[in-house]
Amino acid sequence: MEEMRALTPGVLLVSLIYSILGMIFLMVAYKVFDVVNALEFTKELEKNNQALGTVVAGFFIAIAIIIAAAIHG
Repeated sequence: MEEMRALTPGVLLVSLIYSILGMIFLMVAYKVFDVVNALEFTKELEKNNQALGTVVAGFFIAIAIIIAAAIHG
């Protein structure tokens, strides 16, 4: 029963806030990455450029790991 006590509304609220912040940071990092590079990622992804899709997926994973480590300390 002690596991259930750990899921208080305060803990859930903080987790939700950190999740939203992490998603916002991820989108901002993607936009910065898009501006810095010469390619227009959105147009290339609409053309089903699989290689660029793999690069963007790797970028999302890497930034998500960095954000998670920064949030958890």
